[in-house]
Amino acid sequence: MTANYLLDIVILLVAAVISVPLFRAIGLGAVPGFLVAGVLVGPSGLALIDNVTEIGRLSELGVVLLLFVIGIELKPSRLWLMRRLVFGLGSLQVMATGALITGIAYFLLGVTFRSAVIVGPALALSSTAFVLQILAERRSLHSEYGRASLSVLLLQDLAVVPLLALVPLLAVQQFTVGADIAIALAEAVAILLAAIVGGRFLLQPLFHRIAETRSREIFTAVAVLLVLGSAVLTEHLGLSMAMGAFIAGLLIADSPFRHEVTAEIEPLRGLLLGLFFMSMGMFLEVGQLVAQPILTIGLLAALIGVKILVLWPLTLAFGLRAKTGAAVAVLLAQSGEFGLILFGYAFQVELLETGLFQQLLLIVVLSMLVTPPLAALANRLASADKRPVDEHHEEPVKAPVVLAGFGRVGRRIGEILTGAGLRYVAIDHDSSLVLRERDHGYPVFYGDGRKPDVLRSAGVADASLVIVTVNDFAASENIVATLHRAHPDVKILARGHDASQCKALLQLGATLAISENLEASIDLAREALVHELADDEQIETLLRRFREDNYAKFDGK
Repeated sequence: MTANYLLDIVILLVAAVISVPLFRAIGLGAVPGFLVAGVLVGPSGLALIDNVTEIGRLSELGVVLLLFVIGIELKPSRLWLMRRLVFGLGSLQVMATGALITGIAYFLLGVTFRSAVIVGPALALSSTAFVLQILAERRSLHSEYGRASLSVLLLQDLAVVPLLALVPLLAVQQFTVGADIAIALAEAVAILLAAIVGGRFLLQPLFHRIAETRSREIFTAVAVLLVLGSAVLTEHLGLSMAMGAFIAGLLIADSPFRHEVTAEIEPLRGLLLGLFFMSMGMFLEVGQLVAQPILTIGLLAALIGVKILVLWPLTLAFGLRAKTGAAVAVLLAQSGEFGLILFGYAFQVELLETGLFQQLLLIVVLSMLVTPPLAALANRLASADKRPVDEHHEEPVKAPVVLAGFGRVGRRIGEILTGAGLRYVAIDHDSSLVLRERDHGYPVFYGDGRKPDVLRSAGVADASLVIVTVNDFAASENIVATLHRAHPDVKILARGHDASQCKALLQLGATLAISENLEASIDLAREALVHELADDEQIETLLRRFREDNYAKFDGK
């Protein structure tokens, strides 16, 4: 039995390694790649794997970890800053599109009411992963249509949580709207209050003690325990595991340890979520497309048409121009990974019959496959609708400067940046320093800057500048090399102790390396020259030439 599972895992990894890079290369993204990999090795393809149900159960952990990361990223401050489009445009899109699709499914397609209630809102959700990837690649996240799209996606991410709670309620045969929903809401509020109290008084001291041990393995174990423990608790109380993970993520959202926790969870999340999409692909029966191609393509066209026709007028009502609003509607016209998650969960609790489940999976997958041409059309529409950025629209909450290291040098740089009116976020691996400086109001978080996932979570991809100030030269080398490899366009300023260290940092990718010894020598020399010479211009010319000559040596000139 163990050998069979190992063989299944090897087969899945091989399929993913081949399929996902191929789909990324042709611009279709990772999610369709995982789905097609699952189809190839599943019963509808080469039939290389039989344990589809068992693999599906294991892959549910990917959904749990996804909701945990969403909880961390959905900071209340971020939602409040973008509240007009998130809670206005986003809410109306989900409710209007969900209600319309529910009505079509129930009245025109003969879907049962219980099934239609979950089918409508699930299809109303778009692919967060796919759309954000497209916007980032085209550098459109800060554009008007990019911000509007992001706002709708944020609300859709929030909507997944009540929808996950709704699925088991709809599956109950003796379901009564008033009593059961009231009980479920009371349970959810009680869990949330208990989690907030526990998180406030237990989580931060716990993570601080674990961080002081400098044991990455223990920190990872505690992070995973937090996610899975919350998930098991909520499942035991009758709610979904994903709900518990989402609540756990909310507790970490404003914690100084959020970036390090995210970095530890991210590899597991990516691997298990990929396994989830492959399991969905294995469940998919491609023969249904061959047997009923006109019906399937017609339903796909209807889904895309309904979503565009609902969202476009809403964007106009919220002040977007016609072509920009059309770009948002077209970009979000697909269904996405959350639809797959909700349909998989509903199928498990027998809320969806097999035929309907297969048809829904097929429509979602096809809608994701047609997203690249839709995104190209959206980009053309947005490009044709040029106008200055509206100051009333909120910028995404991203720090323009990232400080790697917040000791004496980093803190002083932070104070200067604040005095200049510039925002920054700092990362440091000393948890005691982090908690102390946060008490003084500094935006510093716990994390190891040598980890790419920590830097990514801190927002380095959107940073205008990264300043490396750590006092450990080996760590500085590692951070600079990691940054330059992952983000070659980001400007990196680094601190070195002497000429040899500065030269090494420049060779690793730093834009500028500052020598502490050289700058101290120049400052001392300046004071000596001021004492001996009266000509300030002569002094500054001499020092400037000396500095330029010495830094030119660092560059190998």
